[in-house]
Amino acid sequence: MKKIIILPFLVLFSLGFSQENMVEILGKTNVNSFKCTNSQISKPGGSFRTETQLPVIQLKVTDFDCHNRMMTNDFRKILKADQHPYFSVRFIKFTKASGNAYDAIVEVKIMNKKRFYTLNLHESKGVLSGLQTVRFSDFGIVPPRRMGGAVVVRDHLELNLRLNHF
Repeated sequence: MKKIIILPFLVLFSLGFSQENMVEILGKTNVNSFKCTNSQISKPGGSFRTETQLPVIQLKVTDFDCHNRMMTNDFRKILKADQHPYFSVRFIKFTKASGNAYDAIVEVKIMNKKRFYTLNLHESKGVLSGLQTVRFSDFGIVPPRRMGGAVVVRDHLELNLRLNHF
């Protein structure tokens, strides 16, 4: 009888702490939208509580899943995963704006090209989240075309970041 009562409690308890660190890249084509997700991120090195050693998040390109094998392969090919297996998000500055809101300056490095962005973040229940618009062209990448140009990927992407262990 104890096992029957304990099991649901353990399942509910683990669900409350199962939120993972995650980065999503959200994009659109002239036909539909896509989402490539990387949830294979361990706790980033560094800390948001000290300005001397802010976190750097290393993202393995082959850990992204676009939930469609052809799109995942195209994503890896576009980012040249064989030549540039990682891209990174490095926090340069992190300050509290108000309440649970924070402002950060981040360096996004893809294919050895760096771009800096101001990111607005929100903290809720120990999870820090934010959304940033980036463009393929920011990194010298020509948005891909498929099927003889019938399907065109838009230059505009959203980088959605969620970090547990805030």
